[in-house]
Amino acid sequence: MLYDHDLNFENDLATKVIGIAMDVHSQLGPGLLENAYKQILAFKLKKSGLSIEVEKRMPLIIDGIELENGYCIDILVERRLVLELKAVERTTEIHFAQTLNYLKLGKFKLGLLINFNVPKLKLGIKRVINTK
Repeated sequence: MLYDHDLNFENDLATKVIGIAMDVHSQLGPGLLENAYKQILAFKLKKSGLSIEVEKRMPLIIDGIELENGYCIDILVERRLVLELKAVERTTEIHFAQTLNYLKLGKFKLGLLINFNVPKLKLGIKRVINTK
């Protein structure tokens, strides 16, 4: 079982990332393609001093077979926080499941599913927690 005290660092990191994402959204607004938000957010995260990996490849292993380019995390922050970015009308359970799978594959605790195609970014942010 995962308790809140296990997530202190990730929570602090998520708070910082959300602030930067809100800044990006306030300047760009909704309506752009996902890649535009990813590029600008990555730039601003780096500029803030955070270590990031953009399009971090996650191998998929099944029956002892490893698929190298199985999955790709949009942005991994400080090797701990998964960011899955979207620019869609609304996020669905598939988007949530995708984010959760990244957490499980990488043994990460916390992810943020961020949809930039919303009038206010706080409406487009979902925390995803890996409880296993």
